[in-house]
Amino acid sequence: MTAVRIATWNINSVRLRLPIVEQFAAEHRPDVICFQETKVEDGKFPADAFREMGFPHVEFFGQKNYHGVATVSKHPFAAVERRNWCGKDDTRHLATTFADGTELHNFYVPAGGDEPDPEKNEKFAHKLQFLDEVTAWFAGRRAADNRFVVVGDLNIAPHENDVWSHKQLLKVVSHTPVEVERMARWYAAHDFEDVVRRFVPETEKLYTWWSYRAKDWEAADRGRRLDHVWVTPALADAPRALEVIKPARGWLKPSDHVPVIAEMDLPL
Repeated sequence: MTAVRIATWNINSVRLRLPIVEQFAAEHRPDVICFQETKVEDGKFPADAFREMGFPHVEFFGQKNYHGVATVSKHPFAAVERRNWCGKDDTRHLATTFADGTELHNFYVPAGGDEPDPEKNEKFAHKLQFLDEVTAWFAGRRAADNRFVVVGDLNIAPHENDVWSHKQLLKVVSHTPVEVERMARWYAAHDFEDVVRRFVPETEKLYTWWSYRAKDWEAADRGRRLDHVWVTPALADAPRALEVIKPARGWLKPSDHVPVIAEMDLPL
């Protein structure tokens, strides 16, 4: 078995934040980084910069200025798949498969806008449709030996202690009951396990995102846990450690999200 450190990070413009990506790679030594919201078309993705950082295997799926996902790795990929959902070319899902057959699914789920009403808000309707389609897709692929890891900015904080105030955020997009219920369906589609909450119990507050709007994000500490790591039952014994790199929110020109690292034993 090989201990593989898999990180997920909504980077909010990969080119703009290359300096803190280099800092993260040097200080925390991930083997794989899955980025969301890369905001760069494929022809301008800084692949050479990642190779210089020690990630020779670089895959990306992006567009100009918006969305986009990328996965960089010290371990080779046996297969790569880029998928769009809901009939939109918005580059939100990149799947990479390692030599042992483990599939790593990197997702950037639509944020959903401000109004949690699909009749009034097209963005929220898109988010619910996206979740439904992805859930049905995993349900259709369900098999006992599937070695799937799902990571990314899933833009839902499902538990009461995944937000700074459960009561105040019940009608705020990312923590509404309809979104939480959709995420529960996605979990159930393949009996996924929430790896983060295996290591940090649901009784503890835990966040991975703090708004740029807060003048002092750390003092206010009004965060949400929007970034996730899941595994299928065939990988239930793989996770061995979990880190949320909260100090990254205070680095120079930070993303509003911080990296989450799951260390797993994989037969690479």
